[in-house]
Amino acid sequence: MGKPNRRALPTIIGVSVLTTLGANVAVLVARGDDGSATTRGTERFGRFVAASDRTGLASGAVAPQGTRLTPHVLVAAPSTLPPELVSRVRGAKNVKGVEVVDAVQGMVAGKRVGLMGVDPSTFRNYTPKPTARSDALWRNVAAGDVAISFTMGNDGGVALGSQVPVGGRSSQAPLRVGAYATMGIGDVDAVVSRATAQALGMPSGNAMLISVPKTEPKTFIKKLRKVLPKGAKAVAVNPEIEPATPGSPPGGQVMTARQVRTVIQAAHTRLGWPYVWGGESEQEGGYDCSGLMQYAFAKAGIRLPRVAADQARVGWVVPYSKAQPGDMLIWANDPTAPGYISHIALYLGKGKMLAAPRRGTVVQVQDVYTRNMRGAVRVSPKIANGLAR
Repeated sequence: MGKPNRRALPTIIGVSVLTTLGANVAVLVARGDDGSATTRGTERFGRFVAASDRTGLASGAVAPQGTRLTPHVLVAAPSTLPPELVSRVRGAKNVKGVEVVDAVQGMVAGKRVGLMGVDPSTFRNYTPKPTARSDALWRNVAAGDVAISFTMGNDGGVALGSQVPVGGRSSQAPLRVGAYATMGIGDVDAVVSRATAQALGMPSGNAMLISVPKTEPKTFIKKLRKVLPKGAKAVAVNPEIEPATPGSPPGGQVMTARQVRTVIQAAHTRLGWPYVWGGESEQEGGYDCSGLMQYAFAKAGIRLPRVAADQARVGWVVPYSKAQPGDMLIWANDPTAPGYISHIALYLGKGKMLAAPRRGTVVQVQDVYTRNMRGAVRVSPKIANGLAR
């Protein structure tokens, strides 16, 4: 999940934005060539991508879907990546594909989000299947629309087809929200074409997505960092969460009883506050699920990363049957990205949890539900503080 932006473009994407992604599940249908509503794909996945009205662009304006590749590594820099670096990475052993994009933290509809400028014809092949195969979606992006994540649309209250400011310059014309869709890339909640990105003043070609064998991202990143220019960062896209193993967590690395009490007491002080997408403090007037966790744990001296997918990696994941008060419960609700953690709550014990559920609700105590749950996170202050740097 993103959070409100207080900085204008072109601020380079930060590590927390690079490595996380909010739940991007859209419930709408694309428009057919005759303007009628038509579902895209199978019944299971057709509901998760939506495009607004037709753009008028010819069907050939965007290349058809090609071979899909999973992006495992994201490199981002403050300025254009050297062409020789991109070429070197393309030719590296076991690299399956490289996609150059423009990437910033930017203002979209008054929220700070990860924003990418992409080539719709080629970038679509690096997105989840329902997104990749929606011709209407990519024609809209090519025509100058912005595509946003479902959480930004649904929980952030940004309507499909609405006109929203993008970029932070008051002189710029607003862009139409042309699609809801998951892009499958850490906390990237908005995508425009590279032509639109340049008009917004975004840096050109300052990032690239790299597809490598799934078992090799850590090794690849370690080698890659040795050749990156100053200021550039390389991170794994949607890294795996750490399951508990025999002997973990080690003694002394979990919260103390006093920290647990402090976290729970702090969370209770937020009861009744509105759900606000991107909310993390009183200044935003409310909290989203991960913003609430960040607030409560900070009161115990524990700094959490900003979003649920990163917060799920601040300790060890244990089965819900072994959950203890002070653990964080995690869910993966996006069927197009089954391993991605998109919701989080604080476990209180005895089947109860404290959570900020969704737009239109308030921070509240709920009965624990297990649909799409991926377990409980036994928080390590040491790990948490390390990831939050």
